[in-house]
Amino acid sequence: MKQNRLNNILREMSNTNLNQMILTSPAAIFYLTGKWIESGERLLALYINTNGDKKLVINELFPIHEDLGLDLVWYNDTQDPIVALCDIIDKSKTLGIDKNWQAHFLIRLMEKGAATAFVNGSPIIDKARTIKDAEEIELMRKASAINDKVIGRAVERFSKDKTEKALSNILGELYEEERTQGFSFTPIVAYGANGADPHHETDLSLPAIGDSIIVDTGCRNEFYCSDMTRTFFYGEPSEEARKVYNIVLEANLAGISKVKPGTRFCDIDKAARDVIEGYGYGKYFTHRTGHSIGIEVHDFGDVSSVNKEEVKPGMIFSIEPGIYLQGKVGVRIEDLVLVTEDGCEVLNNYSKELRVLK
Repeated sequence: MKQNRLNNILREMSNTNLNQMILTSPAAIFYLTGKWIESGERLLALYINTNGDKKLVINELFPIHEDLGLDLVWYNDTQDPIVALCDIIDKSKTLGIDKNWQAHFLIRLMEKGAATAFVNGSPIIDKARTIKDAEEIELMRKASAINDKVIGRAVERFSKDKTEKALSNILGELYEEERTQGFSFTPIVAYGANGADPHHETDLSLPAIGDSIIVDTGCRNEFYCSDMTRTFFYGEPSEEARKVYNIVLEANLAGISKVKPGTRFCDIDKAARDVIEGYGYGKYFTHRTGHSIGIEVHDFGDVSSVNKEEVKPGMIFSIEPGIYLQGKVGVRIEDLVLVTEDGCEVLNNYSKELRVLK
């Protein structure tokens, strides 16, 4: 077990009068144990309580040979894991439940009266995960460095006869060469007017002269995620496209400059948004400014106008303003930032200077 992380969780459980909890998402279990387990449709549950009990209920299909510092409760496909869970849970107390746990497991647990009440326990571990420890910070730096390298190499292989999907496939090949675990999310490669859809599904489109080329990509390396967006142009961009690019870059830099302990997430969002609105393009910036990232590409928390929480050292999140002109052009520039004691560290070092590809 990652004892320091577990201690933080147990402390917050005590502060909120929650004595016991089960964690079922692979990311949450990995965070505390260092072991990634994908159990598919089979039940997987880590039980913890403030008395110090730690038990992992797991199917025999997923052997564990190392010592995880907890008790293993095995079951097979002919046995009912809910019964095993009921034997562990203190029926006289409230039970915290993972927000992503399948309903059919939870309903059966409730039907068996496994606890006096059931509450969402995920906010406790979600908030703990927003503050990265030294080990996590180094892993995030490493994942972002790989992302910088890969996007640079991929762009060098761009040509006018490569479809969006072809360029996406090149990214995948390069992540494999770097011995990562692959994409941290389905990448977005969008040419020209396709880029005006912030979540365009990469297709077989070919570039035309003057098109913007949005590349939004990231890798998963040692179970930690990277994420970055750069916008290039194939041939000389139009005057308006060049203007839009420079506005988005200014907004990106304004958001980053606002990041320091004590600043609210909504103020970071406003700093980026004010730039775009000041040039008259406010209605074309259609999404939040950023999201938290770590073990999952979208960890708990975001950089948005409604998030009044203050940023703290150890937090890592994206700054990714964009402008999307339907039928014309899309531009987005995204970096990951690590909040430090007196400001922030930008984890992406790949150039943001406007670049024209041939």
